Amino acid sequence: MSDSPELSPTDWVRDQTEKILAAGTTDAASIDGMKVVLFTTVGAKSGKKRYTPLMRVEENGKYLMVASKGGAPDNPSWYYNVKANPQVTVQDGATVTTMTAREISGEERAHWWELAVAAFPPYGEYQTKTDRLIPVFVLE
Repeated sequence: MSDSPELSPTDWVRDQTEKILAAGTTDAASIDGMKVVLFTTVGAKSGKKRYTPLMRVEENGKYLMVASKGGAPDNPSWYYNVKANPQVTVQDGATVTTMTAREISGEERAHWWELAVAAFPPYGEYQTKTDRLIPVFVLE
């Protein structure tokens, strides 16, 4: 496993991550003016660490990762990384912690999905664009 996380090949994701890393805080970046959290995952195949900035959805010290990919028909690549390697580093502001992710369903998912859409309303629209149930992970 590589010790230095890789930046995303996607321009806007890489730019956002670079802002966070330069400032040392997730307060340096946002999506549509809303807060983000920087997650560091480990590649399922490569074993390389990878940065993933996502919307900040938090409740009582737990965080949510929403695998929306903008409502695309397939999951984002980081979804498979988290399934294979559920230990995830979470940076919220300047605070960095390691947490364990687990995919959720049923009533627990319904509760967190409501929080996700409240934090970032486009998630609701993304769900209407795809036939897949957008996967979500809670991190604790």
